[in-house]
Amino acid sequence: MPHLFDPLTLRGVMLRNRIAMSPMCQYSSEDGFANDWHLTHLGSRAVGGVGLIVVEATAVEPRGRITPNDLGLWKDEHIDMLARIVRLIKQHGAVPGIQLAHAGRKAGTARPWDGGRPLSDEDGGWLPDAPSALPFNDGYRTPHALTVEEIKEVQSNFRAATIRALEAGFEVIELHGAHGYLAHSFLSPLSNQRTDEYGGSFDNRTRFMIETVRQMRGVMPQELPLLVRFSATDWVEGGWTLEDSIALASCLKDEGVDMIDSSSGGMSPKAVVPVGPGYQVPLSEGIRHGAGIATAAVGLISSAYQADEIIRNGRADLVMLGRELLRDPYWALHAAQQLHQPLPTPPQYLRAF
Repeated sequence: MPHLFDPLTLRGVMLRNRIAMSPMCQYSSEDGFANDWHLTHLGSRAVGGVGLIVVEATAVEPRGRITPNDLGLWKDEHIDMLARIVRLIKQHGAVPGIQLAHAGRKAGTARPWDGGRPLSDEDGGWLPDAPSALPFNDGYRTPHALTVEEIKEVQSNFRAATIRALEAGFEVIELHGAHGYLAHSFLSPLSNQRTDEYGGSFDNRTRFMIETVRQMRGVMPQELPLLVRFSATDWVEGGWTLEDSIALASCLKDEGVDMIDSSSGGMSPKAVVPVGPGYQVPLSEGIRHGAGIATAAVGLISSAYQADEIIRNGRADLVMLGRELLRDPYWALHAAQQLHQPLPTPPQYLRAF
């Protein structure tokens, strides 16, 4: 079996190892623009040795932002700074990826350190969009239920953002279909009560994601991989399940998706999530073997030995690190030392290693 520092090839893209930086919102943009914070934040993790860097949830339209400070790719002017970041990531040996997103009914909130509350129009918020007019939680605004025409417009915005991401030089693109955001809210019967072709049956509830994947895959070169992150379970009775995820992953594989980034939850504030080290790894493992598709494991993966075990035992093909890379940008270099694996160390830093 491969190990953590074996390369991984997805279509025509080779990652130098099985370590990826998970997309993590920085809430540090104005009007969707990347800036020097993103350059430093992402570039330092490339220097630190990871194989893949996935840029945070990047809104495909202004109404799709979680907060007014989210990164965006809804206009051509956003491309230049992202292209500069891409060049820096590549210069230091990592593959640049980006997660394209729409926050759905969880849009229009304050940044976490500003309280995270839903914002009124006067405070800079807006009426969010969703499959059905069901608020996420008490205190959240009742969203606008998208018409079929509006659904097609959102999907077209994902397509346009994909084209811009390619123009910026990204080599991996991920569709955000997790954590209660728009694509996930179409999947789950907890948030989707539509009676048209986008609601009701499994085939109808998965229609939005599959059609969006077709829009994205249709403009991507064959040699570049497409990932989808979804919540493999809602952790709520009557919600989306692991069995649903395996069935959806099989469909997405047929549509040209190359890897499932297996997260969970985010749909309901009432969910009881069994949080603990590696608690989502069984979800990745179940999808990998049940659907026969490559997967990424994410969620409280912190030690080199833990990450290596996941890869060696075939529980995932890639590990996504989030908080651990916030704590230590050079986690991959330290992990290589612990596992006695070679890893190119920047010559400027050799005296420390």
